[in-house]
Amino acid sequence: MGGIEQNESQWNSYDWPAAGDEWSGRWGGPGHQWWGSVFPRVREFLPAGTILEIAPGHGRWTRYLLEFCDRLIGVDLAASCVEACRERFRAHPQASFHKNDGLSLEMVPDGEVDFAFSFDSLVHAERDVLESYVHELARKLGPQGVGFIHHSNVGAYRDAQTGKLPFANAGWRGLTMSAALFEQFCGEAGLCCIGQELVNWKTEAALNDCLSLLTRPGSPFARPNRVLENGGFMDEAARLARLAGLYGSGGFGARADQADEPARAGRG
Repeated sequence: MGGIEQNESQWNSYDWPAAGDEWSGRWGGPGHQWWGSVFPRVREFLPAGTILEIAPGHGRWTRYLLEFCDRLIGVDLAASCVEACRERFRAHPQASFHKNDGLSLEMVPDGEVDFAFSFDSLVHAERDVLESYVHELARKLGPQGVGFIHHSNVGAYRDAQTGKLPFANAGWRGLTMSAALFEQFCGEAGLCCIGQELVNWKTEAALNDCLSLLTRPGSPFARPNRVLENGGFMDEAARLARLAGLYGSGGFGARADQADEPARAGRG
């Protein structure tokens, strides 16, 4: 997996044929993925006054998040993504979009974020990026703020001596990031990691991704970390795709094969 410069180049040059919706084929489309898979995991934290979305891409999830906030701040490393979101959501004055350096959130007001969200984007980031963002969130979250961050867990499987993986990293995941590191970063930043779901994203070989929750000590959501190993994550996707085939328009179910293309490793 590449670093910040490679990620910036990748997503600036990618042609975004369906504004990121092409990656939701396995779920039967973005609507089925949001309402059937993503929203049930974050519903306890919505609505929220101010939502921060890190790496929104072309707004695959932004359009849904806008229904649940008074203000949305989107921050992306790729300038082309920032411009695409500004154009797509120009009719939403409560939404603003900013380019950053892939590490910092200086354009976000301190202590004002009620919900921080990043899904199907930071899986491609290495540990330096996640460590920096966690420390940034320690300043940006409000007193009751919560973060939901989707990141790589591939680092948990790397051989300590060779750095090699026992499986192909087909999803272009960050090689140096893991669930354990995310929890460590939270502790070092003075935050609480309160939940981690380890999932087998597009593979049966490993729990290669992690959905992590964080908050401030003393918030209503603060608690000891709970870890769930979910090896049936892709079964959930297949179930939603079957339902989409029956109840949906069928516009994306037929595109499920595209989700495996190397250049489309899963970034929305």
